[in-house]
Amino acid sequence: MQNFLNKLRWPDYLIVGVLVVFFGYIWLSIEGTLNYKWRWEQIPGYIVGWHSSREEYFANLLLQGLAATIRISIYSGILALILGTVLGVARCSANLTIRMLARTYLEFLRNVPPVVVVFIFFFFLSQQLIDALNLERWARGIARQENNQVWEFFFGEMRRFPSLVSGVIVLALFESAFVGEIVRAGIQSIPKGQREAARSIGMSRLQELRYVVLPQAMKKVVPPLANQFISLIKDSSILSLISVQELTYKTVELVASSRMIFEAWITTAAFYFVVCFGLSRLFARLEKRSDKR
Repeated sequence: MQNFLNKLRWPDYLIVGVLVVFFGYIWLSIEGTLNYKWRWEQIPGYIVGWHSSREEYFANLLLQGLAATIRISIYSGILALILGTVLGVARCSANLTIRMLARTYLEFLRNVPPVVVVFIFFFFLSQQLIDALNLERWARGIARQENNQVWEFFFGEMRRFPSLVSGVIVLALFESAFVGEIVRAGIQSIPKGQREAARSIGMSRLQELRYVVLPQAMKKVVPPLANQFISLIKDSSILSLISVQELTYKTVELVASSRMIFEAWITTAAFYFVVCFGLSRLFARLEKRSDKR
């Protein structure tokens, strides 16, 4: 902490002072102009609640939403990485048809507003898939079981499992377009000499891609993929529009029931900031370690 303070210069203190004055002005304006009564003392109860009859703590609205956001981000991030890698490889394919199909998919998703994409995929793909697989009936069967703690740990309340699947599919399909472009750039950054050397020793195109190109390309694209994962966490808030009960959706519920508008949204913003900033610092530290090796 002392080393951090020693690094600060007068412009840093000036910026901090301006921010303090700015947020102080907003705070006083809310209290004075809007005659708003702050109720910060009630916010902790909406994060962790106390069950009086069972005499135990439980995760309340905001913590439930945060857990759902983390689950959706992890699962959709894994799926987006798989789909994006396939799309990135397809963008570099020698087959014109495959290359054009992949490019059409990527260009469509990257140039259409996210809200439109979410609604299109939800109504025309994910919901149809859930109905075809009969996931709602299966999830209800799991929810009725007594020993379903493992299921709830990984997927939350099982009665809402179809909603979780919808959110994961929609977000993964959207984010895979950006992951695909990152992977494509990584593949094209590999020198042609290495590919020619692989072919000269008798490797097929698939072997060349598997043993020479992809290992090097994936190592190069780790930093932008890490940044894309952080963006994915923030983009998950869009899923509240299709009633996926992640953090933003739970915040809307809290505001509607308690009218604590500013407290709820400031707390939600703090949750997003802590998660995203913590991951950004973690990825930066891991990147520095990999550069030293």
